[in-house]
Amino acid sequence: MGIVIQDVSKKFGSFQAVDRVSLEIKSGSLVALLGPSGSGKSTLLRLISGLETPDVGKILITGEDATDRSVQARNIGFVFQHYALFKHMTVRQNIAFGLEIRKVTAAKVKKRVEELLDLVQLAGLGDRYPSQLSGGQRQRVALARALAVEPNVLLLDEPFGALDAKVRKDLRAWLRRLHDEVHVTTVFVTHDQEEAMEVSDEIVVMNKGKVEQVGTPAEIYDHPASAFVMSFIGPVNVLPSSSHIFQNNGFDSAHPEMFLRPQDVLIETSANGSTVAARVSRLIHLGWEIQAELTLDDGQVVTAHLTRDRFDELKLEPEQRVYVKPKDAKSFPLYYSI
Repeated sequence: MGIVIQDVSKKFGSFQAVDRVSLEIKSGSLVALLGPSGSGKSTLLRLISGLETPDVGKILITGEDATDRSVQARNIGFVFQHYALFKHMTVRQNIAFGLEIRKVTAAKVKKRVEELLDLVQLAGLGDRYPSQLSGGQRQRVALARALAVEPNVLLLDEPFGALDAKVRKDLRAWLRRLHDEVHVTTVFVTHDQEEAMEVSDEIVVMNKGKVEQVGTPAEIYDHPASAFVMSFIGPVNVLPSSSHIFQNNGFDSAHPEMFLRPQDVLIETSANGSTVAARVSRLIHLGWEIQAELTLDDGQVVTAHLTRDRFDELKLEPEQRVYVKPKDAKSFPLYYSI
């Protein structure tokens, strides 16, 4: 078993940070806690780690009740956003720290540290100090230190949030490969939808202290359980269900809003019975795709994403008259908010 959270709540004063959350994280999986600021994801991570105690509910780790256990007794590795490395210690000493305080023999410490330096691709840098490393390298040291004690669970609190975009993307791919090698049950907090989609086996979408949906990245994106999930995971157009674009396309809805992904907006240069007229108000070249902002005749603005091949085929220009229709759209009964 991995982690089982049973009906857990946590309140800070009058603020309900986590509200009756129940969740099972499979052993050996890599799970993202995803949500906006204040959604409860970091508090839930701290509850799993033992840094916070739930007001009610239970937390089981590897099948044992850990609700009242200390941080040390849970055998958890924790990696923070800002590394928290010991500045006066070398890379090798940082990684060895947890083993040494557990009285592991010097020979075993040396062997384990060298294994981890290889694992996190820092072989040859063991004698450097944190100040001599890049941000990405420091985060790898932090991960190696957390893994040194062979934890039951690895917890990452926005581990790449302090890094620039290129380094973040490289480290995301590296973390996925690392996890596939070590298979330790891993939970990481992020507000970055792309990061969660790229790295995790499952995503737990949180909002206002509650779990909105749990699923694989494909399930969350293709079959969102609520308006909040659809609006938070990936770009989306939110339009009145009475908008002209939904007429004659079988998208009748009793709900006031429709949710339409940009890639599900189909563009033609000539009209047919199911299209509505629009004007190309702006074209944004994003390298691998083109984003077109379209103004419908009823005044609604719709964003569409096109492949470069499709864009070249249509030969779109600003202010051009085009005709659009939705390929797919969804509606939900409940009001959403971010």
